[in-house]
Amino acid sequence: MYRLSADCPRGEKQVAGGAGLVRMKVLAAPEEMYRSARLFNHITLDPGCSIGYHAHEHETEFYYLLSGEAVFNDNGTEVLLHAGDVTQTGYGQSHSLENRSTAPVELIALIVTETNG
Repeated sequence: MYRLSADCPRGEKQVAGGAGLVRMKVLAAPEEMYRSARLFNHITLDPGCSIGYHAHEHETEFYYLLSGEAVFNDNGTEVLLHAGDVTQTGYGQSHSLENRSTAPVELIALIVTETNG
């Protein structure tokens, strides 16, 4: 199976009370991932945009930065991320991501859900 980039669903929305609109391209739907994940997206944060601070219960979210630099809030501790860096947030932990730079930030976001069995 393959999916051309032009055929991937796209949208913009405010995420977890963050600033501005986050641009998203859906890479796979939950049913395509055997419901072991609920999100697999290519995300773009324009300058000044952010994903608001939020928690993850019974799931883990990964960010893989493709380009740019962003401030990652890891349970209250801020760290500057660059292309190639990876984050992991789950089991009641909280995070946010903010683009404080003058260039767009691109990343892959994957949310893996807890399974029973």
